Amino acid sequence: MSDGGRKGERSAVMMLGVVVERRPVDHPWQKWRWRPVAVIPGAGPVEGWRELRREGERVEYHAATLPLEIHRTDTDAYKYNLSGDPAVYVVMRETEDAEFPWAPAELSASPWDAQAHGEVSEDRIESVPMPEPVIAWLKDFVDRHHVDRPFLKRRRKGRDRGAGEAAEFVPVGRNGQS
Repeated sequence: MSDGGRKGERSAVMMLGVVVERRPVDHPWQKWRWRPVAVIPGAGPVEGWRELRREGERVEYHAATLPLEIHRTDTDAYKYNLSGDPAVYVVMRETEDAEFPWAPAELSASPWDAQAHGEVSEDRIESVPMPEPVIAWLKDFVDRHHVDRPFLKRRRKGRDRGAGEAAEFVPVGRNGQS
């Protein structure tokens, strides 16, 4: 199910099944709304889309099983995610398949990565609730790898330069000392 990410390791991976819902919408240009609604920890590989549940025209599919990879350099983002309603961010990518026009492509536990990805791509980023086993796994990883880093304020060097002359930034130590 997962690589636990022991103390010396830089990252850990957990495989998650992605459940995508197809729901009818009242819209002149599209008949269906496709969106992820859940992830399944430890799901096995799936070939094609496997129907899980049907209620009238609303259908849920196990659309893919993807790796959720976490890195020890991103623990600030994971802590932030865990502090509210923990979510897994699913990148949905448009496909050429008329039957399944959107497919899950990537997963992230970092809200900052999800936001950055959404700003630079045409993919859709959707959040789904993080299941308890994933929360416990992520919290354990953060507890073992998080290191608080002090905020370093930067001071402009050469403030007395004339107009048009470049100033360089240098980090300032504690209590304003350079």
